[in-house]
Amino acid sequence: MADPKGFLTTGREVAETRPVETRVKDWNEVYVPGSLLPIISKQAGRCMDCGIPFCHNGCPLGNLIPEWNDYAYRGDWREASERLHATNNFPEFTGRLCPAPCESACVLGINQPPVTIKNVEVTIIDKAWDAGDVTPQPPERLSGKTVAVIGSGPAGACR
Repeated sequence: MADPKGFLTTGREVAETRPVETRVKDWNEVYVPGSLLPIISKQAGRCMDCGIPFCHNGCPLGNLIPEWNDYAYRGDWREASERLHATNNFPEFTGRLCPAPCESACVLGINQPPVTIKNVEVTIIDKAWDAGDVTPQPPERLSGKTVAVIGSGPAGACR
């Protein structure tokens, strides 16, 4: 468990985002550079590691959220990345694009603002990329099939 009293002593703090007027003019990160890391350990420490973590049910991938929150709280980014990758092949995308139904499923959200799971996930994968911990894992054998994506973004159709 992260911080046994974290949910009692620390309030929810969300990373600062860049103004929408600026973001629509570029493809840069939504969050203000450097705004995530100073708050993440405390925010991960708010995770209660519930007996039945409903955040798992809220997450379409079944991410092991309390486990990687614990590692993030302790600053063990490599292990946090390992736990994140155990159920998620592309956290660098899901951490940014997913609407975070895990946060609305967080038990803490019953009477307090929920854990900032999405921000923790983004920080874990960013730290993993910075440390060079994300490496290609090609399959043992190739199928010989190819994929083409037609269109752009979520409007694209896979063929």
